[in-house]
Amino acid sequence: MRFIIVTGLSGAGKSEATNALEDMGYFCVDNLPPKLIKKFAEVCKQSQGSIDKVALVMDIRGGIFFDDLFESLSELSREQFRYEILFLDTSDEVLVKRFKEKRRSHPLAPGGRVITGIELERQKLREVKDKADVIIDTSKYAIKDLREEMARKFGDKEMPEKQMAITILSFGFKYGIPVDSDLVFDVRFIPNPFYIPELKPFSGNDEPVKNYVMDQIETQTFLEKANDMFEFLIPNYQKEGKRQLIISIGCTGGRHRSVAIANSIYETLHSNNHDVYVEHRDIKEDVHKGDKKL
Repeated sequence: MRFIIVTGLSGAGKSEATNALEDMGYFCVDNLPPKLIKKFAEVCKQSQGSIDKVALVMDIRGGIFFDDLFESLSELSREQFRYEILFLDTSDEVLVKRFKEKRRSHPLAPGGRVITGIELERQKLREVKDKADVIIDTSKYAIKDLREEMARKFGDKEMPEKQMAITILSFGFKYGIPVDSDLVFDVRFIPNPFYIPELKPFSGNDEPVKNYVMDQIETQTFLEKANDMFEFLIPNYQKEGKRQLIISIGCTGGRHRSVAIANSIYETLHSNNHDVYVEHRDIKEDVHKGDKKL
């Protein structure tokens, strides 16, 4: 079992480092009291291999509990549990800038100067830094740089980097734009099958509506331009460390045009080996609502 203690200065990137470990399959626990480390390690060991990569985040948020860290780690050693300490460090100048940009006070100086809290924290963490197996200075790191460094040091070299998960989400504007959308496309410029009596009862999942929507010159032009844009955007999003992308396709009611087009985009991205899913949020909303106009 690979057992990592993640610690370091507030604002140095522990959250992003933990997110990277989670993406690599680590079971991560934030701010566990050190006195519980041994008990937690025993539980993981009893899982008989189902939990084989663990990361525990320990920092000065634990207050007086943090002082028990070395005693708890000594107990691990006596029980022959192997562990590594990852220490995230950053220059004072960068830390001050990060706290000011996020308008946060330092946990050790909630009512005072940020630099005072940083200096106090460095003193408290000096011993754990000296004992660290891996020290990463994130002063000049973007999020993607930290993720790459984490993958180099703690990733499974035989396991490919996790792809960005892409969701193609159809919706109806009359029910609101999905709040988690990254990209939103309005396809209400395409002729509406709703106004064709023989197509109205069907959805974009059904062949009659699908064929009607796909036969429109507007649809063909839109898909050509959209798919070309996605092939440009996706690798660049992934390069910047993005792990999830929500592409929302909206028409009036979310039952006909948006569904057919979302399915088409899904098929294209799937054929290009992307980790992609499709979801139709509002496809059932207008069923059995009579002839109410969209």
